[in-house]
Amino acid sequence: MWTPFIQFSLIILIAFGISLIMRFLKQPLIIGYIFAGIIVGPLCLNLIRESETISVFAEMGIAFLLFIVGLRLSPKVIKEVGKVSLITGIGQIFFTSLIGYFISLALGFSPITSVFIAIALTFSSTIIIMKLLSDKDDLEKLYGKISIGFLLVQDLVAIIALIIVSSFAKTSGIKFVVFALIQGIGLVLVLGLISHYFLPKLNRFFAKSHELLFLFSIAWGFGLAFLFLKIGFSIEIGALIAGILLAISPYSYEISSKMKPLRDFFIIFFFIILGSQMVFDNPYSLLIPALVFSLFILIGNPLIVMVLMGRLKYSKKTGFLAGLTVAQISEFSFVLVALGIKEGLLEQDILSFITLIGLITITGSVYMITHSDSLYRWLAPLLGIFERKKVREKEIPGKKFRYILFGYNRIGFSILNAFQKITNNFLVIDYNPDIVKELKNRNINVIYGDADDCELLEDLRINKADLIVSTIPDKETNLLIAKVAIENQEEKRPILILTARQISDAFELYKAGADYVILPHFLGGEYVADLIKRAKNNRAFYLREKDVELEILRERIKKGHEHPSTK
Repeated sequence: MWTPFIQFSLIILIAFGISLIMRFLKQPLIIGYIFAGIIVGPLCLNLIRESETISVFAEMGIAFLLFIVGLRLSPKVIKEVGKVSLITGIGQIFFTSLIGYFISLALGFSPITSVFIAIALTFSSTIIIMKLLSDKDDLEKLYGKISIGFLLVQDLVAIIALIIVSSFAKTSGIKFVVFALIQGIGLVLVLGLISHYFLPKLNRFFAKSHELLFLFSIAWGFGLAFLFLKIGFSIEIGALIAGILLAISPYSYEISSKMKPLRDFFIIFFFIILGSQMVFDNPYSLLIPALVFSLFILIGNPLIVMVLMGRLKYSKKTGFLAGLTVAQISEFSFVLVALGIKEGLLEQDILSFITLIGLITITGSVYMITHSDSLYRWLAPLLGIFERKKVREKEIPGKKFRYILFGYNRIGFSILNAFQKITNNFLVIDYNPDIVKELKNRNINVIYGDADDCELLEDLRINKADLIVSTIPDKETNLLIAKVAIENQEEKRPILILTARQISDAFELYKAGADYVILPHFLGGEYVADLIKRAKNNRAFYLREKDVELEILRERIKKGHEHPSTK
C-alpha cells in the first residue's frame, strides 16, 4: 500500500540523496530537485501518482516564495523600476514571440501550432528566477529589481493568454478577461487603502506576540492568494501582492525571516513536481527542433533584453545580468500547451516537445545565472555594443578620492561617519539606487556602481587612493578590488580593509594583500570583551556607553537599519 506518508517519506529521502550528490559535485541544488522529480515521476519510480498532497505543498511553496519577494518590493521600488520593467517586459514578449513564430514555421510546424509554441517560449519562470536571485542575495540589486518587474509583466500576459485559451470555445472569452482585469485592479486599490490606513495599527497589535504576527502573516498571504485566484488570476499574483502590501510594515523583515524556513521546505516540492512532469514519448524525433529553440531561448532572449535595456541607457552589465533571467521557459508554458491540447488545437507530442525544451533551458539557465558574474567577466569585452555612451548608472567623477567606501550598509554606516570626521575627500560606491539617491540628497559624494566591475574600478583609479574599505562580504569581489588596487604598485599602495563571511575567506584576502579583514560575526564579541576590560564593574562607564549607543541606534532607525540582516 502506497500511503501518502510512505510516498512523502520516499520522495524526501530521494530528494535529500540527490541534493547531497549535487552539493558534493558543487552543482546548484535546484537542478538536484528537478532530477529528483524525474526519478520519482512516471519516467522512473512513479512515486507521485497523482498525489494531491505533494501538489498542494508545491503550491504552498510558490505562495511563500512570492509572498517573501513581495515583502522586499515596496511601492518605492515599483515606482523606481516600473517604467523599464514594463518596456523591457512587453518588448521581450513581442520580439521573442515574433521570432519564435517564424522559427517554428521554418521547422515545419503548422501556423496554429507555431502560434502556441511562440507564445509558450515567451514566458520565463518567475519561481526559478526568484529562488536563484534570493540565493545569490541579488533581489536588492538594480538588475534584480528590474528582472522581477518584467517577469511580473510576463506573468500577467501569461495569465491573460491562459484565460483566452481556456475560454476559447466561449463567446464571452474576451469579456471575461477584461472583467477579470477590472476586478483585479479594483481589489488592489481597495487592499492598498487597507494596507496604508489600517495595517500599521494592526501590525502594532500583532507584533506584541511573535506567534500571532506569524499566523497573521500567513493568513494575510494565503487569504489574498485565494481572493485573486477566485477572480481569475493566479496564486502567484495574489501572494506577491500580499507581500507588497505588507512591505510598508516596520515588521516586514521579521515576517520575511520567519517565513524563509517554510519557503525553503515547500518550494522543494514545486521543483519535484516540475521534474516529474517531464515525460517524453518520442524525444529523438523532436531533438533537433528542441535544440534550435533551446539555443534561441538561452542566447536569443538575453540578447533581446540587452538590446532593449541598452536603448534605455542601462549599463552592459545590468542588461547582461537581467537578460540571463529570461533564458528559460516557464511553468506557464506547460500549462498553456496542455490547455491547447485539451481544446483540440494541438497534437499530444507538442507537450513532449515543450517539456524537452524546458529541461534543456531550465538546466542551462540555472548554471548561467549561478555563475553570471564569472560569465560577465569573460564576455565583458564583447558586450560594449549593447551600452550607449551616456549610461544612467555610471557617473564617474573626474577627481581622485583619498578614501573610498564600497557598500553603504549597516557596517558602512559607521565607516562613513568616520570618513566624515577625517576628510571631505571621500567617495561611496553602492549598488542600491535608493541608497545612492539618499546619499546624494545629503550632498555626499556617491555613485551607483558594482564593485565587481573591473572597468569601473580602473576608471575610479582606486589604486591612487589612500584607504579603501569594502563592506561587501563576497570573496571574489574583494579579491578583484585587491587586485586592481595593488596592481602595478611598487611602493605606495592603498590601505585595504575588506570584509569576509568565513575565516578561510579572511586568510585568502590577507594573502591577496588586505591590511585588515572585517569578520562581522566576531566583531560584536570582540567589542564587548574590550568594553568589559575597560569598564570592569563600573556601572557609570556602562551607562555612558549606553547613552552613546542609544544615540547611534536612533540614527540607524532613521536610516532603516532597525533589523539585522537575515541572510
